[in-house]
Amino acid sequence: MGAAVSYGMNPLGVLPLYADGINTNTVLFYRYGLALVFLALFMLVTRKSFSVTLKELALLAPLGVLFVLSSLTLFASFHYMDAGVASTLLFVYPVMVAVMMALFFKERITYVTVFSIIMALSGIALLYRGGDGTALSTTGVLFVMASSLTYALYIIIVNKSSLRMSSVKLTFYVIMFGLALIIANSVFGGEEAKLQMLTTPHMWIHAMILAVFPTVVSLLLMIIAVHDIGSTPTAVMGALEPVTAVVIGVSLFGEQFTSRMAAGIVLILSAVLLIVLGNTISINKITMVIGRFGHVLAKHWRWK
Repeated sequence: MGAAVSYGMNPLGVLPLYADGINTNTVLFYRYGLALVFLALFMLVTRKSFSVTLKELALLAPLGVLFVLSSLTLFASFHYMDAGVASTLLFVYPVMVAVMMALFFKERITYVTVFSIIMALSGIALLYRGGDGTALSTTGVLFVMASSLTYALYIIIVNKSSLRMSSVKLTFYVIMFGLALIIANSVFGGEEAKLQMLTTPHMWIHAMILAVFPTVVSLLLMIIAVHDIGSTPTAVMGALEPVTAVVIGVSLFGEQFTSRMAAGIVLILSAVLLIVLGNTISINKITMVIGRFGHVLAKHWRWK
């Protein structure tokens, strides 16, 4: 849950930098560069070893590529749609994780997981403010779907790989390889990918926010969660990401808080609660609760 909330803070750092004319590749360069410095200092102070084997590097490199591609495509989508909408659509990745785990690793999908996914996706649908009839950008949607897929693959590889190292060391090398890809993109990606300088304290503050919360904190907590509770529960509890985006939008950017959004948040938090409680809840109780909630919505809510 901490990882999800931290990752949902991406718009806090990205949007102000975009408004200052900073391109996507530069935003990611400072995000990963500063995060790498923070992690290196932490490892030095705590005297953690930097040593890794070639076999471990062979797994860490693709993890770094997947994570930076997920960030790059998500941040690129912000140019084509509202950050809140993009963060909401991103949540298809838990479904991707659950399906791939079932298809390729024969992981059993429990009734609790199925109901949690359905409730969470229903909440996401309610959080999407598409009632004005405005069509979403196809390019933006494709960017978000690419971000979801690469993030889902990242979570599964972390869960199923043979890597046995601290979350701090794993995160350090993931970010290091990701930063290398960003630098390569700045060299070969054309004029739009050229790195820019941050020239004001305002810019540096937002770059720091990106480095600390959606990067260092989110990655560390996500790795711990995947190892402790598995890929699918971790991914489903990522439902708190769009909730965080809504809270940020309402409290900091003056976005309207509607009854539709309130119902969506209730559904998402209910899905998270189901995952936390796991098999201690019977299928009959789940059905009863959902039925009552649906009856209340049908009777009392009027959607615009």
